[in-house]
Amino acid sequence: MLLVTAKQMQEMDKRAIESHGIPGLVLMENAGRGSFDFLLEKFKNIKPKKVAVLAGRGNNGGDGFVIARYLMEKGIAVTCFLLSAKKRVQGDAKINLDLAIKLCDKSENSEIIEIPDADAFKKYKAGIARHDIFIDAILGTGLNSNVRGLFKDVIELINSSRQPVFSIDIPSGLNSDTGQPLGVAVKADATATFAFAKAGHVLYPGNTYTGELKIIDIGIPESITKEENIKLSLTEKNRITAFFTPRKFQSHKGSYGHLLIIAGSKGKTGAAALCANAAMRSGTGLVSLGIAKSLNKIIEPMVIEPMTLPLPEKGKGYLSDNCFDEIQTLLKNKQALAVGPGIGTKKGTIKLVHKLVEKSDVPLIIDADALNCIAQNLKILKTKKAAAILTPHPGEMARLCNMTTSDVQQNRLEIASDFAQEYNSVLILKGARTIVAFPDGKIFINPTGNPGMASGGMGDVLTGMIAGFCAQGFSPENASLAAVFIHGMCGDILAEDMGKFGFLATDMVQMIPKAIHKYLLTAC
Repeated sequence: MLLVTAKQMQEMDKRAIESHGIPGLVLMENAGRGSFDFLLEKFKNIKPKKVAVLAGRGNNGGDGFVIARYLMEKGIAVTCFLLSAKKRVQGDAKINLDLAIKLCDKSENSEIIEIPDADAFKKYKAGIARHDIFIDAILGTGLNSNVRGLFKDVIELINSSRQPVFSIDIPSGLNSDTGQPLGVAVKADATATFAFAKAGHVLYPGNTYTGELKIIDIGIPESITKEENIKLSLTEKNRITAFFTPRKFQSHKGSYGHLLIIAGSKGKTGAAALCANAAMRSGTGLVSLGIAKSLNKIIEPMVIEPMTLPLPEKGKGYLSDNCFDEIQTLLKNKQALAVGPGIGTKKGTIKLVHKLVEKSDVPLIIDADALNCIAQNLKILKTKKAAAILTPHPGEMARLCNMTTSDVQQNRLEIASDFAQEYNSVLILKGARTIVAFPDGKIFINPTGNPGMASGGMGDVLTGMIAGFCAQGFSPENASLAAVFIHGMCGDILAEDMGKFGFLATDMVQMIPKAIHKYLLTAC
């Protein structure tokens, strides 16, 4: 599913009107009619209800006037509250307002009321609240500043009413590019959007404001879509399924790659074990785990199928650059290298990580402590020889970018994409609605996963999955998309089977094959 920004949608609307001769009035009619059909689909018992259309004076309000017309024609009681003076409504919105007014004159149970200011709102506030369903046609996708004054008051009234809310294009007050509420935003039960979903519909927290989302075809020509070169998408199951092909009957462990993992330190052997076991459960033929020599006896009982490789250490329980040459030898005939889970950030460890980034000639997955190691010298990423995949959570991303975690969370898309392009790497920004950004500017938002995954070790499992898919021959981009999607899917299955919290990273490791076969491959 392609996703667009507000600017891209405005450009496509403009080209449809100016270059293809499609009148704006036609686009608005298509939008309103499609929204009306979805409204009836969503609220099947709407006929006896009192419906309030809350409309701004722009095109979003114009869409609302179209819906109000269709409601009146069906004999449904509708009150259209225009949050402006009628004389300020212009263009296509004015045409539809005038048509709605004419229908009102013939209707016994519908009316249009002007609410041009806060004083008028106080007069009608109680009356607005007495409606059964609210249609939010106040503010559209072009909003880029905090909601204030009359609009803020109306949105707060809608949200406090506890009645169903149906938003047009985007819940009013929601930033359509970031999914962040601009001061205050409508919390909708359903949203009808036009031509394409917007980034803000699916990014967190926008997805929690949007409710059920339906995309309405309003007649934008396909050629315009191609010209726009849209690079943002929502990851879908069919895309992931296409990455998997049936295994040959006559195959063996060597047919599905050999992964090397460098991980673990004193007190953090669990991270290394989770990563290695997840890689095996993802279908990797062979997994070798490099661990500090003194920790080998601890790690061996935790990883039955993966092989352990005791490596020389300087400080007991920590890897340093003195084992770099041995790791280089071990990398021969390996298809991927994962480094970081539980490895620590000792001075010697930092040197080791830097050398591995610089010298590795197989796809490199950099996670956890390894991210903190390279945060001290990001230039090292520009010296790498092979493809790299970085998997930071927001705190690690903040350290990589020398900003606050809050800054990262406010603008996840742009920050992830800029980093991926600048450092020619795949960047996986974890969290609610994980973002996968590619060096060529393409960005994917992942829809799977839930808050029950907020527990230790989940990221180590993801690293093992990504690295395992890389070792099996997936491209770094496809390995990242597949692992993130399936990782979240495992969490969703566990939440359904075990409850919404309390399941562990070890539970997720066991769930990987089932998720791939039962819920991904056989479902498509």
